[in-house]
Amino acid sequence: MKPRHQRAALITGGLASIGLAAYFVLTAFENSLVFFFTPSQVAQGKAPHHRAFRLGGVVKGGTVQRQDLTVSFVMTDTIHEVRVTYTGTLPDLFREGKGAVVQGQFNDAGTFTASEVLAKHDENYEAQHALDQARIDTMGKTLK
Repeated sequence: MKPRHQRAALITGGLASIGLAAYFVLTAFENSLVFFFTPSQVAQGKAPHHRAFRLGGVVKGGTVQRQDLTVSFVMTDTIHEVRVTYTGTLPDLFREGKGAVVQGQFNDAGTFTASEVLAKHDENYEAQHALDQARIDTMGKTLK
């Protein structure tokens, strides 16, 4: 085989290997990609019913029902609501009236079955807010 043909075969093999590796990386990325939707987007039919996604909103007050390790509650964005069930231990910050993100998918009965529950913390850093308020009270003006 001539050196020119060897070089062409080597380049072709290298490009094929790179293409195959790119295919595997993109396939793995697509399988692990999880989209985020609100209850209103779910009501509009924008959320997938055949694969997992994340649902974010506020845990509606008075809807948390516990039975052993199974918990059911309603997530809302104040416009639409989605019933969620979860089996497992809830995070410490999980509360009615607070924000949460659940990951899972719809079952055949139309209930969102969560495989993971993430409680959202308040974005306000209360200790810093308290310090700032104390400065305002003692000095009569805001220091920044």
